[in-house]
Amino acid sequence: MTKKELSEKLSVEFGSTKSEAEKMINFIFEEMTDALVKKDEVSIAGFGKFVTSERAARDGVNPATGAKIKIPATTVAKFKVAKQLKDAVAK
Repeated sequence: MTKKELSEKLSVEFGSTKSEAEKMINFIFEEMTDALVKKDEVSIAGFGKFVTSERAARDGVNPATGAKIKIPATTVAKFKVAKQLKDAVAK
């Protein structure tokens, strides 16, 4: 499902325009992004949690040339699925 498809379903379900639905979805994603940038956890009951994790610097290999490279430390976003969603998908 794309963001466009989600906004269309949201507009039908709640009787709003597609542009209003898209604004709502954009607002939710922006708030989630802002929370993750602050390294806060975003938890949605029955769906899952978005968390940030620190990835340490490490050595790597350029697959094209075989040259050794340094991969810098970084912060990544991770998703931990809730049991309810996991069970629903497994059916």
